[in-house]
Amino acid sequence: MKFPLVALLLSSLASPVAAQDIDADRLADTVRTLASDFFEGRAPGTVGEERTVGYLIGRFQALGLEPGGRHGSWVQVASLLHTKLGTPATLGVTIGGKTQTWQRGREVYLSTVRPEDRAVIDHAPLVFVGYGVDAPERKWDDFKGADLAGKVAVFLVNDPDFEAAKGEPAAGRFGGKTMTYYGRWTYKFEEASRRGAIGALIVHDTPGAGYGWNVVTSPQGENYDIERTRDKLSRLALQGWISGEAATKLFADAGLDLAAQRKAARRPDFRAVALKGTTFSADIPVAHEVVQSHNVLAKLTGSERPDEVVFYGAHWDAYGKGPADAKGDTIRRGANDDALGVAALLEIARTFKAQPAPKRSVVFGLWTAEERGLLGSEAYALDPVHPLEKTVANLTLDILQTAGKARDVILVGAGQDTLEDDLAKYAKAQGRSVTPESLPERGLFYRADHFSFAKRGVPVLLMMGIAGASDLVDGGRAAGQKWVDDYTGRCYHQPCDAYGPDWNLAGAVQDIAVMADIGRDLADSTRWPAWKAGSEFKAVRERTASARR
Repeated sequence: MKFPLVALLLSSLASPVAAQDIDADRLADTVRTLASDFFEGRAPGTVGEERTVGYLIGRFQALGLEPGGRHGSWVQVASLLHTKLGTPATLGVTIGGKTQTWQRGREVYLSTVRPEDRAVIDHAPLVFVGYGVDAPERKWDDFKGADLAGKVAVFLVNDPDFEAAKGEPAAGRFGGKTMTYYGRWTYKFEEASRRGAIGALIVHDTPGAGYGWNVVTSPQGENYDIERTRDKLSRLALQGWISGEAATKLFADAGLDLAAQRKAARRPDFRAVALKGTTFSADIPVAHEVVQSHNVLAKLTGSERPDEVVFYGAHWDAYGKGPADAKGDTIRRGANDDALGVAALLEIARTFKAQPAPKRSVVFGLWTAEERGLLGSEAYALDPVHPLEKTVANLTLDILQTAGKARDVILVGAGQDTLEDDLAKYAKAQGRSVTPESLPERGLFYRADHFSFAKRGVPVLLMMGIAGASDLVDGGRAAGQKWVDDYTGRCYHQPCDAYGPDWNLAGAVQDIAVMADIGRDLADSTRWPAWKAGSEFKAVRERTASARR
C-alpha cells in the first residue's frame, strides 16, 4: 500500500493550524470526508483502508506531528485472521443415543478463530460451568478443578450476581447490575480455551447479554482475530451461543432444569455439572485468510519526560460494504462510529501542537479492526511501541452525541479508576455534572479500544455518547434518550450512520474539550492515575509500580 504518496498529496491540501479551541466546522469537515463514498466504509484490508490510512497520515503531517510508530513509521502492521464458516456437514447434539440436528442461526450461532480448513468436534461431552468465573479477589471459582479437556463448556452470560435477589450469596459480589470483565463473552471463551475445552457455548438471554439473538447472529459465521503463532491459537475449534429456548430443551433432555441450574450458579459452592449422556458434534468447512491492516500512530515528544506517555485513541475502521438498505445504499460509513472520534483526535492534536510542547509525550493511536473485536488496539497492546508500564493513561473517544449541548457528561465504568475524578473536575469547569451510564449491565466499559489497555493495567477513560441519555440543554434527558434510541435503533452499524444536516456538534465539542483538558493536565504533571479498590485491573498495574518511581 502506497501510503506515503497518498499522504503527501493530501497533506498539501490541509489547512494551517489556527485557533486553539475545538472547532465544530473542522470536526464536520473531517467526518464528511471519512464518511464519503470515496472511503468505501473503511473496512480493513480494502482500498478503503489504503485511502483512509493515507488521509490520516497526511492530516498528522499537516499538523506537524511526528510518526509514532517504530523506526520513524506512521503505521503499525496488524495482521488479522479472517474466518468464515460454510454449510455444516454435521451440526447437533446426541442425547441418550438419539441425534438432534441443530440449525445454525436458530438453535446455535458459531464461529471460529482457528485457521483450519474444517472445524470438527466429534461427540464431545458437554459440561455446564455456570458463569465460568474464576475470580480469586472475589473468592469465586466456578470451575473448582473441573476437567474441560476435549469437552464443550456451556456458560451463562453476564456475572453471577446479575440476576441475584437480595440475600442471595452472589448479590453484590460482582457490582450488582454493573457488568465486570467476567461477564463478557470474550472472557468466557478465553477461559474455556485456557482450560483445554474444544468448544464453548454461551446461553443467550437478551437482558444478560444486552442485545437480542438477531445481534448475536448478524456476523453470519464470520470472525476475526489477530494472526497468532500455532502455540498461541485458541484451543476452541468452535465458539458461540446457544439460544435460550434451545438451551432450556437441551438441559431438560439431559435431565436438568436450566432455571434451577441458574440459581445454583449464583452460589459460590457451585460445581460444574456434566450433561450426562449428551455430546456435541460439528463438521463445518472454514474459509480463512490473513489480512494485513494498519494502525496509524502519531506523537508529540515530551520536553522533560518523553518516556512517559499520555495516549489518545479512536478507531478509523467501519463496516465497509454490505447488503443494500431500503434506499439501496450498501456503504456502512461509520460517520459517528467512529469518524467523529477520529476527527476529535485530530482536533485535540491540533490544540496540543498550538501550545508549548507537553512535558510528557502524547501519542495518538487510530486503530484498525475495532468493529472486528478491538483487534487493532489489541495488536498494539501485545506489541506496544511505547511501554505500557510508562503509559500514563488511555483516553478513548468512540461515538459522541450529535444532538447539541448538554448539562452533563456520561461516565462509562464508574468506580474503575481515578480518571473519573478528572472527568468530574473538567466537566464542572464547563458548568456540567457527571451522569453514570444508564445500562452498566451491558458492559460498554469492555467494548471499546481503551479496554486493550485496561486489561494490561493502564488507567483508562472512555467517552461514549450512547452510554446514557444526556441531559440536553434543548429538551432535557427525554431528548437525550430520543437521540440514543434513534441512533442505536436505526443507524448503528448501518448505512444511515452518515453525516447529516441534523447534526449539532455543540455537545460533542464540550466532550472533546474535556478530554483535551484531561490529557493536557496529565501531560504537564508528574501524577499517575490509579485504579480504585475493587477494580479487576488494580493488581495488574501494581505489578509494574517500580517502573513509575
